[in-house]
Amino acid sequence: MPRDLYNATNTFSSQFTKKQIFTMEENNNGVYVSLPAPGGADQKIFVLDTSVILDDSKAIKNFHEHHIVLPITVLEELDNFKKGSEEKNFAAREFIRYLDRASAGNLSLQHWANINGKTHGQFRVVMGHANGVDTDAIFDSVKSDHKILNVVLRVQKENPDRQVILVTKDINLRAKARFLKITAEDYETGKIKNLDELYTGRTLIDKFPTEILDGLFKDGECDASLYFKKKGKKPIPNHYYLFDSKQGTEPIITSFNKQSNKLFLVKKTRTAYKIKHRNIEQLCVIDALLNPNIPLVCLEGVAGTGKTLLALACALEQRRDFHQIYLARPIVPLSNKDIGYLPGDIKSKLNPYMEPLWDNLKYIKNCFTEKDKEYRQINEMVENEKLMVCPLAYIRGRSFSNVFFIVDEAQNLTKHEVKTIITRAGENTKIIFTGDIHQIDTPYLDTHSNGLSYIIDRLKGSPLFAHVKLEKGERSELANLANDLL
Repeated sequence: MPRDLYNATNTFSSQFTKKQIFTMEENNNGVYVSLPAPGGADQKIFVLDTSVILDDSKAIKNFHEHHIVLPITVLEELDNFKKGSEEKNFAAREFIRYLDRASAGNLSLQHWANINGKTHGQFRVVMGHANGVDTDAIFDSVKSDHKILNVVLRVQKENPDRQVILVTKDINLRAKARFLKITAEDYETGKIKNLDELYTGRTLIDKFPTEILDGLFKDGECDASLYFKKKGKKPIPNHYYLFDSKQGTEPIITSFNKQSNKLFLVKKTRTAYKIKHRNIEQLCVIDALLNPNIPLVCLEGVAGTGKTLLALACALEQRRDFHQIYLARPIVPLSNKDIGYLPGDIKSKLNPYMEPLWDNLKYIKNCFTEKDKEYRQINEMVENEKLMVCPLAYIRGRSFSNVFFIVDEAQNLTKHEVKTIITRAGENTKIIFTGDIHQIDTPYLDTHSNGLSYIIDRLKGSPLFAHVKLEKGERSELANLANDLL
């Protein structure tokens, strides 16, 4: 309960005006200072959850002139995450270091401190108390989430003229907050706003000058800059333009090269380690994967469209151009059992998670007989570790040169994990990301915020990047039925 009343100018004249008053309050957690947020009523107060910090260690700088409140529970949870080699562990350590620098010279983290000079608002750490509402009793359990909700209720009480918003990537916490009439939002920075407009990598053009199409068939290339100029559009590098053909039922497939400013005809006879395309989308994939001038390729599509199979086949086709072929996928354990629960060494632990990759490799091997040299080559590559599984958890700090790197199930990566992987690329390295943005297994990612959607949206138009969306399933009619109706 309140003990004394103080004039703020006596102790904190450098931070607060003479008219600001605060009270010293005491509860089970000790004595703390209760201070209103500085500034005007138009400045909002955002309360950040731990999930936001783990998603983006620089999140506190993305709220412009508005103020940030960090519940003390968030610091406690970050302390639990600071050890480890995963991206969330690095994010926790980075934010803790920032907090230490930003609060240097401040009397207490409970006092408002500048986030980033005059261009941003201020932040402080707050402890929660009952506020007349016992969230643990309401939800019949004692959880860290409820302590965070108590902090929001406290900040609302201290700042009745301000809009107080809880920001969290935890969907259930947002639901609990709204039950208590607390405004709650997802962390939107880096999210794709409109998935319907997500880059697909190809465009179908109905009407196109016949003389240009004739040039394509004659020379295998053509200058289509005049056509795009008339249409008021700029052709996209490594984009696949499909034109209706009078010579057959399938459209003509071309790829735009920015350096030469020309459209190149994609040959329909292309194969990769005896794997042939079954539809136009797969033909575009093979062309992009076999193009030595495109070091980064994304393949997005539903299960059974051939993403991983084609990536592996094209890697084997180019085995002489790279020193090693790495296969990797995020380890997303089920039933709260992490990799440490599995017996054996690291290879034994990884095998259950990597079985889908081996299944695709076996399919390619079965395209040959045991007497064929291609069959023996695959076995030799695995034995000699020219083709190997690489756990993503240990990729930070490494540099990959002369490597064909396939990252499967990339929709389960955060945007920072994707960036970490790409920045590991050395000379003559090609990286392939495959995945389905509608099959996400991690709790704090969705179709708008996962790493695969992020790079597809951000890197479109780069001459070093190509993307193909696959929609037609080729695994089986049964698999297609499940994708369509279940």
